[in-house]
Amino acid sequence: MEAAAEPGNLAGIRHIILVLSGKGGVGKSTISTELALALRHAGKKVGILDVDLCGPSIPRMFGAQGRAVHQCDRGWAPVFLDQEQSISLMSVGFLLEKPDEAVVWRGPKKNALIKQFVSDVAWGELDYLVVDTPPGTSDEHMAAIEALRAYQPLGALVVTTPQAVSVGDVRRELTFCRKTGLRVMGVVENMSGFTCPHCTECTSVFSRGGGEELARLAGVPFLGSVPLDPELMRSLEEGHDFIREFPGSPTFTALTAIARKILDATPAGLP
Repeated sequence: MEAAAEPGNLAGIRHIILVLSGKGGVGKSTISTELALALRHAGKKVGILDVDLCGPSIPRMFGAQGRAVHQCDRGWAPVFLDQEQSISLMSVGFLLEKPDEAVVWRGPKKNALIKQFVSDVAWGELDYLVVDTPPGTSDEHMAAIEALRAYQPLGALVVTTPQAVSVGDVRRELTFCRKTGLRVMGVVENMSGFTCPHCTECTSVFSRGGGEELARLAGVPFLGSVPLDPELMRSLEEGHDFIREFPGSPTFTALTAIARKILDATPAGLP
């Protein structure tokens, strides 16, 4: 009976994308947030499921701290950001009594909550569900993939930064995807240089090209490089819509190009 009931809340979701990385601090939540906003501005209805249980940053990045999750007749109602319900969020951050409360749980309890997020959140009709994951290849990743496998995720977007230490860890994430049968939609190189707010010139602060080389060696698409931009950092801190407010930024161009590649990667014949 449980297996038959589960598709109910995901039946209206057309495509599921997991955002992964083997390395912490590479900007998975940033890419998840801006991808969701770019898809929304392309006319899509988008949900974000934040399964980074120990570091839930999605509520802050959307300016939704302090919002409450409510029960409805089909389970949990996600947090909607506008009247049109074009973006909806679910995160453990909405379930904590205090924003600085630590989630000190063992693996089985984390896995149970992830499965509950998958089965019990009443998303309604969505074009895309973006799943923001913690770093690594842990129990949480296995729980998310196993819970979502029956709904045939579109694939994984793998995030790295240019440095060799990050690329090495992300290479293991690609191996994880192969072992679990998860299609890799492509690699994104985040923090790929710094865009000057005055002249918009991009300087390679760390290095450049590691993500593209990784994608080439792994035989997967390279979706693009996203430069650092102070306005993007400020938008995330303050919960503003960078995609709407800074269309002249090179970072805007990079993010919207990645979103367009995701849209183009939707299999023919699917909405």
